[in-house]
Amino acid sequence: MMQRKLKVAALLAVILSASSAYAVAEDGFWLWLVKFNRQKGVRPVTDKQYLEECEGCHFAYQPGLLPAKSWEALLNADALRKHFGVDAELDNDTLKAIHDYAVDNAADKSWYKRSRKIAVAVATTEGPVPLRITELRYISRKHRNIPEKMIKGNKGVKSLSFCDKCHTQAADGVYDVDTVSIPNYPDWKE
Repeated sequence: MMQRKLKVAALLAVILSASSAYAVAEDGFWLWLVKFNRQKGVRPVTDKQYLEECEGCHFAYQPGLLPAKSWEALLNADALRKHFGVDAELDNDTLKAIHDYAVDNAADKSWYKRSRKIAVAVATTEGPVPLRITELRYISRKHRNIPEKMIKGNKGVKSLSFCDKCHTQAADGVYDVDTVSIPNYPDWKE
């Protein structure tokens, strides 16, 4: 009986130590452990340099919306020279800081609920590394019931890539349905 208790304790210790690397990325292990909403949404962007550089052109997507391998492919000097048709080059120090922040807070390194779902969906998908959040199977599935006229045909939205146009709390990492307000379609509910 004592041996069984020791095995259970050892297993719990292994699980806690293995998961603590992910928890540390959130806010620190003990704070992560006591937060009851720790798995809601995605972790908001907290890095000022990341916010400043990314928001200069578009919504500063939370790193938890893509896995680390995607950020690795997106945030390097060659990729930024042709960043979705735009030259978004950064000096080496800035690039390293932004790259490291994105990779360290990526979906597959997070315990936030939506990030975990994205990480699992990407891990079970074959093919090249996803580079666009809007092309993730998880994101596509979440938006499949929204008519195209409400997105592409809507001057207030234009594309799913403008998350913050409909998700009123996107900057806080909240993408729940009850926080959605589609411009020019205020009464739409899924």
